[in-house]
Amino acid sequence: MRPATPLSTLLALGLISLSPALLAKNLVFCSEGSPAGFDTAQYTSATDNDAAEPLYNRLVEFERGGTAVQPALATQWDVSDDGLRYTFHLREGVKFHANKAFSPSRDFNADDVLFTFNRMLDKGHPFRQAYPTEFPYFVSMGLDKNIARLEKTGPLTVMFTLNKVDAAFVQNLAMSFASVLSAEYAEHLMANGRPSDINQQPIGTGPFVFQRYQKDSQIRFKGNKAYWAPGQVKIDNLVFSINIDPSVRIQKLRRNECQVTLHPRPADLPALKADNKLEVLQQPGFNLGYIAYNTQHPPFDRLQVRQAMDMAVNKQAILQAVYQDSGQRAVNAMPPTQWSYDDSLEDAPFDPQKAKQLLRQAGVKEGTEVTLWAMPVQRPYNPNAKLMAEMLQADWSKLGFKVRIVSYEWGEYLKRMKSGEHDIALIGWTGDNGDPDNWLGTLYNCDAIGSNNYSRWCDPQYDSLVKQAKQVTDREQRTALYRQAQQRLKQQVPITPVAHSTVNQPISIKVADFKVSPFGRNNFSGVSVD
Repeated sequence: MRPATPLSTLLALGLISLSPALLAKNLVFCSEGSPAGFDTAQYTSATDNDAAEPLYNRLVEFERGGTAVQPALATQWDVSDDGLRYTFHLREGVKFHANKAFSPSRDFNADDVLFTFNRMLDKGHPFRQAYPTEFPYFVSMGLDKNIARLEKTGPLTVMFTLNKVDAAFVQNLAMSFASVLSAEYAEHLMANGRPSDINQQPIGTGPFVFQRYQKDSQIRFKGNKAYWAPGQVKIDNLVFSINIDPSVRIQKLRRNECQVTLHPRPADLPALKADNKLEVLQQPGFNLGYIAYNTQHPPFDRLQVRQAMDMAVNKQAILQAVYQDSGQRAVNAMPPTQWSYDDSLEDAPFDPQKAKQLLRQAGVKEGTEVTLWAMPVQRPYNPNAKLMAEMLQADWSKLGFKVRIVSYEWGEYLKRMKSGEHDIALIGWTGDNGDPDNWLGTLYNCDAIGSNNYSRWCDPQYDSLVKQAKQVTDREQRTALYRQAQQRLKQQVPITPVAHSTVNQPISIKVADFKVSPFGRNNFSGVSVD
């Protein structure tokens, strides 16, 4: 019998052909949750930012897999000698996406930058009046107060003027919340009475174009044929397959139903590493899982009570049960890989008996009821919040508390925490820009109450130190101030740091040039699949 002619030979000779659909390069990402929307300025969670990442660009962006800032929609920028004026020179010929209802009539220009940031700056902005929303990142970093004005100095030139020096300003503009939107699309939506479509029918300049979204099922994107950096678009169809169960994500990866996933359970790692069709990418975690005490809810408005809760947390038991081989004990309010980390800080000893004494001194009655909120999603900083909550429930019940565990769908969980409904919450953070302010300012300062400050803790002494540190550019001076701030926070116990963890990301060996982000983002620009 004559041997079969290989398919590749038949294709090369032109004897057969395949349809474009069969030749397309498709990649499926098994994600872990449904986004609340695609307007990145509104959201802070990785789920929301991951879903929007393929669609947008920013003036500057982080290099893939690193923390260095590089040009994007701005090709270069200048900073005045006093550090208060930043002039960005914009890229020519950048095209916005189109959809069934809208086709752009012009390229990206300075008007789009003005719309993007003035909507966040000006509470009276017409689009913000038509589509009321909040901008938690922008506010928690104080940008709403520090940007004095934004001016268009030419068709492709914009200048930000600050009230005070902000040492992290350029790094902040590389974050997801600063994704540039189309002013022309916004005007179209306003004229048609549909401004909220900016969140559900997104238009950007990014490497992928939005197709459709089915909550709790999938998001579909197609490669942007008109992308300004065409070499970065190597996938024709990108699909986010939404699966909240980590075991389902792993099963799909093994069956090649998806090629990239995230947040495997620690117990699954040995089998994943042994699978010759898969690769598990690893990176030291730039993250922190922690317990946030709502300092505006009695009895957690009292330092003695927070100290008691903190010293009754059996971190070693949690590390063994929840994190297994992937966790490292956390002592501080940010990870040790962050510059300015104060390694002189120490935890209070694990001492349930002393904790009971402190609670009696504080007048807390036996049987006091409290709620403990447990995240519904897996994160590197907390791979099993339900188990951690159950362990804490047992620890704190021994102190005399009646602890009720609460959970909601992820978007609702975050929304309710920001409004301060919780007593105690499990939460965490993966750094966004490599600057200490992204931890010490974004998570714990007074301006961040109502956004990322889930402890709702406002301490004038701490706040002053963090704000001073942001207004000097010398790293040694900033480090000294940040270390004082870390010491103050440790003394006042608005949180209990629990763990930092190694990031493990399983992918198919068919995937090339995927980079694990130190900021916990999943970026498919430049990624290809065989």
